Amino acid sequence: MTSYLAQAQPLSRADVLADDPIWLILIKVVALFGFGVLMTLFMINWERKVVARMQHRTGPNRVGPNGWLQSLADGIKLAFAEEIIPDGADRKVYWLAPVISATPAFVAFSVLPFGPQVSIFGEPTFLQLVDLPVGVLVVLAASAIGVYGIVLGGWASGSPYPLLGALRSAAQVISYEIAMGLSLVAVILYAQSLSTGEIVDAQRNGWFALLLLPSFLIFVVSMVGETNRAPFDLPEAESELVGGFHTEYSSLKFALFFLAEYVNMVVLAGFATTLFLGGYMAPWPLSAIGGGVLNTGWWPILWFVGKMLLFLFLYIWLRGTLPRFRYDQFMRLGWKVLVPANLVWIVMIAGVRAINTSTDVTTGQKVIFGAVAILLIVLLSLLIPERRAEEDDGVPTTGGDYPLPPLDLEVPKLTPRQAAFEKEERRRKRTEVGAGATTSKEADDV
Repeated sequence: MTSYLAQAQPLSRADVLADDPIWLILIKVVALFGFGVLMTLFMINWERKVVARMQHRTGPNRVGPNGWLQSLADGIKLAFAEEIIPDGADRKVYWLAPVISATPAFVAFSVLPFGPQVSIFGEPTFLQLVDLPVGVLVVLAASAIGVYGIVLGGWASGSPYPLLGALRSAAQVISYEIAMGLSLVAVILYAQSLSTGEIVDAQRNGWFALLLLPSFLIFVVSMVGETNRAPFDLPEAESELVGGFHTEYSSLKFALFFLAEYVNMVVLAGFATTLFLGGYMAPWPLSAIGGGVLNTGWWPILWFVGKMLLFLFLYIWLRGTLPRFRYDQFMRLGWKVLVPANLVWIVMIAGVRAINTSTDVTTGQKVIFGAVAILLIVLLSLLIPERRAEEDDGVPTTGGDYPLPPLDLEVPKLTPRQAAFEKEERRRKRTEVGAGATTSKEADDV
């Protein structure tokens, strides 16, 4: 009787995926790899076209229909370009670094659910490679491991500018990885699971982007910092570090770094879609059509990719409009704004859930608890000291924590060449005045 009931119950997502035959797993692996590469080619060209439109330029328009094959041409050119390796480079680590950056980016695709259960060549399966009980942690781990490639690449190049970019990247990823991880705590509390598939199922009655808006906003800021994208592209910083951690890279190895950056953008866009925008489920007006028929079959892939493109456009929009942050501003945002705000929000969410699940708390008590929480937040905001125009040691600032240089390092009003020229001009004028006075005296004598 027990075995009959077990057979009658529908299989879970993880059980269905565990029964996939090897040929189906290979098809999914190839499809995910191809999707990552194609999205990279598309994103590079789309970014160039959108930024060109923002700046009233034409953008790529020569290679292929309306220039859409320009990224493919650039990739082929990089693959066959001459490779130059610095003499002081550690060749083994130098070769391994771009591989370490690109590989985890593709691994993170494996836990993202692209759609519901479908039939592929008669085999029932989900549009997902694997559904792990800790799928959320897999994406975070893959994103964190990718920074090792950047750090090793900067160190192995044997040059100071790549090393500075690598050290910046390490500090950046540590800072914003913490903020990103804390922003997921509220999602996990509401979904009661770390599985990406179950988090999507938990949003059938409402997206977490609306229910957990602070977590959503913090996650969006953190994912931009995590991928080293403008205005947080401090590890590359062309204006001060030449090109950052990949300055000494060329040919296919440089292309791998480029591929890793854009694949990470696509992965985090899909991750944000899964966590906060209902994953592959259609938005509200479309989800009500035909009793939810657009949430079945192959249609959900369209909604998932469409939501991803919204986040990818946000990347491009930020790059085309915002200037690069100063490094102290960047670190202050991560440690003094995002992390404390996350901690306060997590405490509030935990308190609200504890009150809602408790049967002994009345509605009046809930209102009182809410008023006390708002009052505490207001009091804490009043305790934050105002930024002073000068620091305690009397060093003037430029409106922030970045001090002016000492007075003995001030730039002189005139350069030595200008000072010499001014001195010569004054001498010449005195000579002319003296000569003019002598001529006037001689004329009076006559």
